[in-house]
Amino acid sequence: MSTPAQGPATGLDLSALDAITDAVESGAGLPEVVRAAARALEASLVLTDPAGAVLAVAARSPADERALLDDATGVEALELRVADAAVGTLRMRARTEPRPALVKLVSTLVASEVERVRAPDRASEEALGAFLHAVLERALSGREDILARAGELGLDLVEGATILVARAHSHVPAEDGWRQRVLAVADRGARAAVPGAAAVLAPRMDAPGAEVVILLPGADDAAAARAADAVVRELHSALAGHTFALGRSRPATDPADLHRAGAEALLAANVAEGDAERPVLAFEESGAYRLLLSAMSEDPAELQRFYAETVEPLVAYDEQYETGLVQTVEAFLEADGNVAGTAQRLFTHRHTIRYRLERVKELSGLDVGSTDGREKLSLGLKAMRVLGIAHRGGPATEAGAGGGRVPRRP
Repeated sequence: MSTPAQGPATGLDLSALDAITDAVESGAGLPEVVRAAARALEASLVLTDPAGAVLAVAARSPADERALLDDATGVEALELRVADAAVGTLRMRARTEPRPALVKLVSTLVASEVERVRAPDRASEEALGAFLHAVLERALSGREDILARAGELGLDLVEGATILVARAHSHVPAEDGWRQRVLAVADRGARAAVPGAAAVLAPRMDAPGAEVVILLPGADDAAAARAADAVVRELHSALAGHTFALGRSRPATDPADLHRAGAEALLAANVAEGDAERPVLAFEESGAYRLLLSAMSEDPAELQRFYAETVEPLVAYDEQYETGLVQTVEAFLEADGNVAGTAQRLFTHRHTIRYRLERVKELSGLDVGSTDGREKLSLGLKAMRVLGIAHRGGPATEAGAGGGRVPRRP
């Protein structure tokens, strides 16, 4: 029977280090390096920078992560140093007693990786958020002004940047500060791929979910794609019971175009949020939705009016009576206007589909049997996605709907 490779005098299982060195050599980023380190040490780990900001986590649960950060019983804090400089702290709670030599080797590897990818010091989250919001809302639009403000915050935007918009929705009871946790997880995922990345919470704190805006300096589209995947991977790993959607813009090679990149990322996130099969969507993959970008950016009120004239009555009716008119229209259009194909997609009888389509005509005034009606409904659905409207409250606008929401039958 074969045995693990060991050092000549240490008795260490050298194969335990392979995953760590592979992660370092491949540039997989700090989260993957720390996960590999946790497997090698058979321990839960949290890596923080000198200021205490969390850079990576390999814990069994949120409670385990909190215990590590609170230095609970059994947690060992290992200071990470490169030469004479402290680069961070590795908090460890081992499930078995690790060999001291293995701990030293692993912590040295992690410290070296921290030093390599450590992001530059930046101003506060508040200042960073104010800068990003000013750029995306065009309150700050000149190239030189943007570069000057970015430089003050430790951001190098000379070669441009890409914008990500990430959203998280909790389907379990949320703890206090969960939006800040989403921000911290998304931030470390982005920095793992692009060390200079910066992330802030969007200002819509009354929204049911959390929305994070991420700035990725540079015009490397491949790096931006890796960062997008890393963000969603970290979110899935750290936040059980949540769903996620992420939109990625095209690179803005001129900082003055960052507002356009922000609009692209927002549009892609809106579309991704309505497509469970594609939680990560690049603007270039958004198809016909791209045609509505200028309307969303330049005249969202007109887009809102078109939505109101086409699909909004169906959304309101579904919300009030818990029916499926919008879903039926979507399936009907995907089935190229075939009733039998729609019924098959929805596992519903053809007569039910025909009844629903007649109800659609009554509510919207649009006949799915005509080319014009189908085109307007299709564009109305796209407008709904682009505007980020997932559900609109009633009451429905047709006669006799004043009784209020019909409760779901048990």
